[in-house]
Amino acid sequence: MAHDDNESSSANEALTPLPASQRVFGWHDHASLWFSLGVGLLVMQIGAYLVPAVGTRDAAIAIVLGSLLGAGLLAWTARLGCESGLASAGLMHATCGSAFARLPVLLNIVQLVGWTTFELVIMREGTQAIGQQAFGLALGGPLGGALTTLLWGAVLLALLAGSMVKLVRRFVSRFGLPLVVLSLLWLTWQFATRLQAKGLDAFWARPGDGGMGMFGALDLVIAMPVSWLPLVADYARHGKRNANGQRGLGSAFSGTWIGYALANIWCYALGVMVVSVAEPGTGLVTALLLAQGGLVALGLILIDELDNAYGDVYSGSVSTHSLLPRCSVRRWGLLLAALCTALALVLPMHTLEPFLLMLSSVFVPLYGVILGRLGTGQALSSVGARRVDLGAALIWIAGIAAYHACAKWAPQFGSALPTLAATFVLAWISRPKPTSTTAGGASALVQSRG
Repeated sequence: MAHDDNESSSANEALTPLPASQRVFGWHDHASLWFSLGVGLLVMQIGAYLVPAVGTRDAAIAIVLGSLLGAGLLAWTARLGCESGLASAGLMHATCGSAFARLPVLLNIVQLVGWTTFELVIMREGTQAIGQQAFGLALGGPLGGALTTLLWGAVLLALLAGSMVKLVRRFVSRFGLPLVVLSLLWLTWQFATRLQAKGLDAFWARPGDGGMGMFGALDLVIAMPVSWLPLVADYARHGKRNANGQRGLGSAFSGTWIGYALANIWCYALGVMVVSVAEPGTGLVTALLLAQGGLVALGLILIDELDNAYGDVYSGSVSTHSLLPRCSVRRWGLLLAALCTALALVLPMHTLEPFLLMLSSVFVPLYGVILGRLGTGQALSSVGARRVDLGAALIWIAGIAAYHACAKWAPQFGSALPTLAATFVLAWISRPKPTSTTAGGASALVQSRG
């Protein structure tokens, strides 16, 4: 039975390596999950923003290259989670020390609550648009907004009451993925046909208005996969491992990389296509609805958006359990989902989006440090033994400052890639010398911190 079905209130499962008996995800599960999580209206909206800024050709380069790089970082972290059996909170503890790690874990919980709330708002607005366009229902008022928010909140609560593992393996892999792929294929056909009618040469040669450089566009594309870095290990730790472990690690790595990269490239590209054929001033959701069969396709994508909200709140519950293990992961998930639903009813989430993006920026340097310390073959038993790893903490803080300095004084070069590279190198060259390489030692160390 999956660990989130039958949890002990005394054990800190987020900081303990997952036993082999609970590792059931194969390549198809990893790929299906991360393809599903890579599909979203927010990704399409960012794709729609790229073309006016940098032009079609540069946008295409940024989309492909940024998606491959960002998904590669996700896959690297997934491999680390599968190898160690640790959740994201466990990786933070192993890197920063048991006391200091509470700070990034807490920040992760705050951002995940914020993003879950934001996803509920996106689903609410999509439902309101569908109701108005297809059925003439005026759901934009206070009562309609409250009812649609509570509807999606109730669905989210129902999903969190069950098993994450079963949801991924029985619904996402078998039913959700084929339906989402079909909806993306249909929308791609619809807008590609319109583009062909307008002239593909003119579309491909469309210049940008200079609002953003190539590195800025690349940074914006990478932002989406990088935003999932604090979550990926919570799922990858469920990956199967064979006798020597390598095949299972490869499944987590390649499944995550291929699944997310394909979805990210596809949704960004679809956003580019939509904005290139839509009438000026037409919103993305409205443009999708106006396409033939757009109502069904948008409805399926909206349902898939629920995966993103679920992924955020489930990972938030794992992180919260790492701090307060008396409550199980499932119970924390239900509490956080109820909180997010309440916040979606009262908070102006669109005005808070810049704050969420700023908060997400602290995890770019953090995962540079984590990958530099743990992602280069070093045993977990040789790191994180102290309550505070001062070196890792200082590199992370300096990385946050560097990220925002790049954004302010050198935006043409982007922020994510330079910060990731710098923090990775510093963490790698300053990593402690190994004292033990046994898996048992790593397990005992992590359990003692829990």
